[in-house]
Amino acid sequence: MVRRTRFNDSDCPVARSVDAIGDWWSLLIVRDAFDGSRRFGEFQRGLGVAKNILAARLRALVDGGVLDVVPASDGSAYNEYVLTPKGRDLFNVIVALRQWGEAHFFAPEEPHSEIVDRRDERPLRALEVRSADGRRLGPDDAVVKKVAPPAAAHTPS
Repeated sequence: MVRRTRFNDSDCPVARSVDAIGDWWSLLIVRDAFDGSRRFGEFQRGLGVAKNILAARLRALVDGGVLDVVPASDGSAYNEYVLTPKGRDLFNVIVALRQWGEAHFFAPEEPHSEIVDRRDERPLRALEVRSADGRRLGPDDAVVKKVAPPAAAHTPS
């Protein structure tokens, strides 16, 4: 079996985020949680994923603090999965992936699901990256500032 590379100690926030989310199933579980899925069976029916894979991904999302397991809201003996504040913070990521997918993987008139404002049923504006002073930024306007390696410990000779 191929051993998974871990990035939880990386100095790169993207690598740590990918490590925490894991894979496409995990992102689709988070998407479905935003869409209202709460129970194992709802996730399984919606995704069509094998039960063992779903159980492992849900466990990893709970262990990572993205989902919590809570008693069922209807008082039954079942448990439900709910997004934690950390999980709810993935909303912008899910919206960004949706908007990127709409822009690059659908023909102009091809039907697809869309996310809309609950209040007025209108589609969301495209997400934008803004500078601290409010300017819109693109890839050429930002640079990653690398972390300097720790200074070597000085040992007297």
